[in-house]
Amino acid sequence: METTLLPVPLAPEISLHLAGGGVGLFDGTGGEFSSDVPPPFWLFVWAGGQALARHVLDHPEIVRGRTVLDVASGSGVAAIAAGRAGAARVTALDVDPLAVAAAARNAAANQVVVDTRTADIADLDMSADVILAGDVFYTRTVADRMAARLRRAGREGARILVGDPGRGYFPERLFTQVAEYVVPVPAALEETEALVTGVWEMRATPAGR
Repeated sequence: METTLLPVPLAPEISLHLAGGGVGLFDGTGGEFSSDVPPPFWLFVWAGGQALARHVLDHPEIVRGRTVLDVASGSGVAAIAAGRAGAARVTALDVDPLAVAAAARNAAANQVVVDTRTADIADLDMSADVILAGDVFYTRTVADRMAARLRRAGREGARILVGDPGRGYFPERLFTQVAEYVVPVPAALEETEALVTGVWEMRATPAGR
């Protein structure tokens, strides 16, 4: 599917190679879902990633001089924001090799250095000062695995920030909301033109729990 270099609606300082506004998630797959091929999430800039990017750009002290991981990075928008905000090192991780390639391409378009890696949640090396995760709680299975892995990273000392627009499987009990944004989104993707999206910080979990 062809893409166009477009400014991110909530963070226009960043431009990404994205699908056009009238394109839906499965349009590039003949309208069908296949469990063998990840949907092309990286063709779009999702609300959670936009909110994280805006928050990091507005509060660069969160990442400045620190190591940052953008988990399930997709287009790489949060990773790119961290790079622009002065992070010492940024890594974008995704299970889909096409997403990893897209994040690298988008980082280059924004003239920031982002290390990109293909990895499954269970295999992630989450050794970092700050972990960013946008729109990662979209199914029960993924949400449970992601929450467990993020909690483990938190016990190991990482600061964890999540962007979520009220997905049904977001484990709100584990987080404290630190910001809220009204995020423009494609109607073909979300069936609305804006989503109220929170940025949430994971609460400290005692070691051994």
